[in-house]
Amino acid sequence: MTAYFIMGRSENSRNRVFVEDGEGIRTQAFDPSKLSDPSLIIYAPVRVLGNKTIVTNGDQTDTIYELMDKQQTFEQALRTREFEPDAPNYTPRISGIMHVENGSFNYAMSILKSNNGNGAACNRFTYAYNTPINGEGRFIHTYMCDGNPLPSFEGEPKVVEIPDDMDAFTDMLWNSLNADNKVSLFVRYIDIETGKYTSKIINKNK
Repeated sequence: MTAYFIMGRSENSRNRVFVEDGEGIRTQAFDPSKLSDPSLIIYAPVRVLGNKTIVTNGDQTDTIYELMDKQQTFEQALRTREFEPDAPNYTPRISGIMHVENGSFNYAMSILKSNNGNGAACNRFTYAYNTPINGEGRFIHTYMCDGNPLPSFEGEPKVVEIPDDMDAFTDMLWNSLNADNKVSLFVRYIDIETGKYTSKIINKNK
């Protein structure tokens, strides 16, 4: 299972929806006339490369896809990127990859962030889960809390409970997000025996 959601504080960030794009998704302006700067908000959060599903919060999805397609690793691909250039927040780049093959499943997560708000240094962390436990997931996000500048996420990805009910999980996630700032949610359940998947998209803008 993977879930990815986007939030928005500015009109530009809130003016988005998720749309299907091949086996993945991309962000798209809900009202193109109000799109002021697409550089950090329009990207493909989810792409599929063979038996690997890539999920990120920026255009590093394409970097991972393209370099892994050239036989580089998840970590090697991310060595070519760092946090977003949106000083003073330096929004962390968060990435995940799920590998489903022959009835087995493993995944990894990464965060690239500034050194405690110092944009001169990039700190890189990767967390690999080779034997996931049924019903147990990991959650990683961009910021710890509100602030000025916004403080980056710290520590290991948080342990979360994953129910064996896609609709219930989707509803729980969407209803738990801040009502003013939530924009879109994507959830996908993958059958590890067959590799087939079922996806759901919820967009606040309709």
